[in-house]
Amino acid sequence: MSEFWSKVVRGLSPYTPGEQPKIDGLIKLNTNENPYPPSAKAYSAIQAISADSLRLYPDPESTDLCRAIGTACGVPADHVFVGNGSDEVLAFVFQGLLASRPTVMGQHDGPLVFPDITYSFYPTYCGLYGVDYQLVPLESDFSLDLNRIPESARAVIFPNPNAPTGRGLARDAIEAFATARPNRLVVVDEAYVDFGAESCVPLTLHHKNILVTQSFSKSRALAGLRVGFAIGHPELLDALNRIKNSFNSYPIDRLAAAGAAASILDTEWFEANRGKVMKSRATLVAGLEALGFEVVPSQANFVFTRHPKVEGAMLAQQLRERKILVRHFAKPRIDQYLRITVGTDAQVAALIEALGDIVR
Repeated sequence: MSEFWSKVVRGLSPYTPGEQPKIDGLIKLNTNENPYPPSAKAYSAIQAISADSLRLYPDPESTDLCRAIGTACGVPADHVFVGNGSDEVLAFVFQGLLASRPTVMGQHDGPLVFPDITYSFYPTYCGLYGVDYQLVPLESDFSLDLNRIPESARAVIFPNPNAPTGRGLARDAIEAFATARPNRLVVVDEAYVDFGAESCVPLTLHHKNILVTQSFSKSRALAGLRVGFAIGHPELLDALNRIKNSFNSYPIDRLAAAGAAASILDTEWFEANRGKVMKSRATLVAGLEALGFEVVPSQANFVFTRHPKVEGAMLAQQLRERKILVRHFAKPRIDQYLRITVGTDAQVAALIEALGDIVR
């Protein structure tokens, strides 16, 4: 029935999400989910929602959730925008803030710029919303040199830490870049920031051209709840609200709002959880390096690694046969690498044992 497809659909290259197979005994290290349960306070808050309230629409402004996020992040509530996962928030950012704008002469004001190796949803959104973009190559060590971003760029977006490489940029470098280009929007995608990188949230209070997005899926272990948010100047967020209210006025349901609000205010659980993940990451890196793997320095809840003598695709397949899933990207420059989510210590040990059997 493709004859009914629109021109936009025909031209899309959809994002490919990580595999979610139903295999008994599987060790799933391919989608960067948190290996531990979420805050018990989040679950209790969800259970406390009355059944009768579910017949009513939720608060379209997610007032309590925005207030909780603002409290946790040190910003006013009106500097917070929430959506159905950070992917929806990013979709609104692309449509409302990053799309091409005609100039007085009818020309467009330069491309959106992002790294050539990055979150693969970015080019998908560009195709969906007709956004002109340009890629800036990462360095040979997969670091991002902001000085290589062309002056013609009207806006820039990048994850920090980057995905799938895990490398992070210093906050000072990002602030210097945003200060030097006050008329250019800088969007920092901080889905993995809580595992060792520096958040740019404090910069949003002093730089109107910086917008930060974050997720509850990784460091809050709530991937199944689908909540994400953006922090920035209210004028930027007004653009996102205009898109939201033209699309779906109720993106956050009552259960998700309650669970997310309780989670982000549970500092004790948060610090303990991310501490465990970072400790297991160090164990994973040490185990991989002992087997001869090259590991890119990571500030995320995953590592990006390759073995100089064994093909990446073959490693992924051999692990799959042992019921261990990792992510392999068949793309230029990174086709020999695996992205491996940090699991529990037991999962890390099983992975290292399996890789030892394969590469020795």
